Amino acid sequence: MILLKITYWSDYACPYCYIGEARMKKAIEQVPELGEVEIEMKSFQLDPGAGEHATGDTQTRFAKKYGLTMDHAARSIEHISKMGQDEGIDFKYATTLFSNTMDAHRLTKLAESKGDPKVTDKVITALFDAYFTQNEELADRDLLCRIGVQCGLDREEVQQMLRSDRFRDEVLLDERQAAAMGVHAVPFFVIDGKYTVSGAPETEGFRRALAEIAEKNSRESIAQGSSCGPEGCRLN
Repeated sequence: MILLKITYWSDYACPYCYIGEARMKKAIEQVPELGEVEIEMKSFQLDPGAGEHATGDTQTRFAKKYGLTMDHAARSIEHISKMGQDEGIDFKYATTLFSNTMDAHRLTKLAESKGDPKVTDKVITALFDAYFTQNEELADRDLLCRIGVQCGLDREEVQQMLRSDRFRDEVLLDERQAAAMGVHAVPFFVIDGKYTVSGAPETEGFRRALAEIAEKNSRESIAQGSSCGPEGCRLN
């Protein structure tokens, strides 16, 4: 079976990131020939300078950021919420509480350090859900501790991590990698280290891209049959 790796840059305060992740997972399920798929989330803070608490409502912030009227902002927010709801998410974008996401990303790094993809996936989903469905402030460390424990992490380790700067450098490294690649918006997916998908395409578009990559990888695998060289033999 083909082993495929998908790396993607994302932020928990980004609506298209949650939608894109949901579509990616659906697309993977629709391409069984992919075989085993390894998924890695990379950190990308939309606003590293955001405070610990939300200031103002989403509609006002949206209108100011994009130079829209309040009515236009409301329609755009509703449209994005509908996109999320169409993916089966109880998406409540209009009432989100925007705050700093550094600690949420650090919690994700702690989960990844355990080497169990299921735990990491639970943490990622719970954080997205906390923001877009439960409308929680992701800078709330009590919330992050509860999420970590509910997803299988040790309470004391989570608390110690949150009280320290642990994993901060790893989060910043992810962001520097994105900048070096010219990535200035998320979600941004890199498949097999060479194919890129920018934004959150429809599930069908994602499925077609993955199917094409799987077919190409299969042809390459067939072309690279058993052989031997000075350094040894290829073990297929």
